[in-house]
Amino acid sequence: MKKVLVIGYVWPEPNSSAAGSHMLSILRLYKQQGWLVEFATPAQRTEHMVDLAAEGISSRSITLNCDSFDAYVAGFAPDIVMFDRFMMEEQFGWRVEKNCPRALRILDTEDLQCLRHARHQAHKADRDMTTADLFNDIARREIAAILRSDLSLIISSFEMELLVDAFKVDGRLLHQLPFMVNLQALPAHTADYASRKHFMTIGNFRHAPNWDAVLYLQQIWPLIRKQLPEAELHIYGSYPPPKATALHNPKTGFLIKGWAMDAFEVMEQARICLAPLRFGAGIKGKLLDAMIMQTPSITTPIGSEGMHGSAPWPGMIADDAEAFAAAAVALYKDPQAWQAAQRQGTELLHGRYDGQRLGEQLIERIRAILANPDQHRLHNFTGSMLRHHSMMSTKYMSQWIAAKNAGTTKG
Repeated sequence: MKKVLVIGYVWPEPNSSAAGSHMLSILRLYKQQGWLVEFATPAQRTEHMVDLAAEGISSRSITLNCDSFDAYVAGFAPDIVMFDRFMMEEQFGWRVEKNCPRALRILDTEDLQCLRHARHQAHKADRDMTTADLFNDIARREIAAILRSDLSLIISSFEMELLVDAFKVDGRLLHQLPFMVNLQALPAHTADYASRKHFMTIGNFRHAPNWDAVLYLQQIWPLIRKQLPEAELHIYGSYPPPKATALHNPKTGFLIKGWAMDAFEVMEQARICLAPLRFGAGIKGKLLDAMIMQTPSITTPIGSEGMHGSAPWPGMIADDAEAFAAAAVALYKDPQAWQAAQRQGTELLHGRYDGQRLGEQLIERIRAILANPDQHRLHNFTGSMLRHHSMMSTKYMSQWIAAKNAGTTKG
């Protein structure tokens, strides 16, 4: 039986974020192989975290910058270690290599943090992103983590191309893994056009692109409401801060709903999902959920990026407030266009997000590398260079902190 250790940045919250849902789908995929799976993280437990024990997955709390991890990982002796985002590879990758050198090291990027950061900086400056924005300090750390790993999971086709073309990463180190949808569990029928009303959006309020989208909707919503005076906008998401709840305004139909117990239920009740994302990275879980519940969506080029290829978008794409509002109103009032968007969403799910096919492809890739890891690593000279002792600033900083903490404890 293969043993898999997943080192998480946070405890998985599949009902709070797309990242949490994606993580849980990967954990379940590993379990389906008959592998022993353990999830470890230095993060604090949360009220919305998934019950891993109910999934047959063991869990453990670990400590940053502490030598106790060395004994733990050596004792567990994993065959595969997956790091959740590059920060976990920085913290624990060198310890895994030291204690379990044969273990396959996989980095789940979730999305490219450097791309999101670059776009955020450009957005704040009200200009287009430049190459100088993209080649930032986060990129240096993130690309280094990708190169140190045996395989990195990349969520979108756009990010795959960016890594190969802009950062010159060897494609043999990358594997595209979008969200895995269980097509057999798709609802055969959902509420029809006439049964639905209003607009909705959803997203963790702690995620900067989601909060910016809420602020952008403050500009867009009056333009929609002017033409649809009875319509409401229902805004859902976990961890709404006071600055968000302060925007709640029943008179204008701008309603901050907060946590949704069932994201699919509130998605199905709405006629249209709005996602006016102005920066970000990866692919958007809310838009995938909209397709699953056959809810057409209006989004931006960044919102739809890497999600549909040459296939038509199941709704409309607009790039400024006026065009966004016009698209939302037009689709809201047109049952034929709305039904066509529904069909396009279902076709897109089957064409690009078949969880069974995607899962089989990932497991096949992992097994191929496990069959001859030395040969795979031989082709990654840059990675071996980055793991050389002269490049180990993270390792030595961590050891210094551990020694300092030990001295403080003794004192």
